[in-house]
Amino acid sequence: MPSTSIRKTEYDPDRRILSVWFVASGKQYKFQDVPPETFAAFKAAFAKGRYFNDHIRNHFRYRLVATDDR
Repeated sequence: MPSTSIRKTEYDPDRRILSVWFVASGKQYKFQDVPPETFAAFKAAFAKGRYFNDHIRNHFRYRLVATDDR
């Protein structure tokens, strides 16, 4: 199911980095040391924004990578 808050995600299983792009802000964040099981559950979640808030945000170190020119 598409998300209204998350525009796009990419996951690098070798480096365990989850990249997330947000709809409203256009910002991209990279979350470190995300286990493959967490990404699989995130991808399968019906409410991706809720899963992100409950299981990823504030649970993994992250950094801001880029913002859209809005």
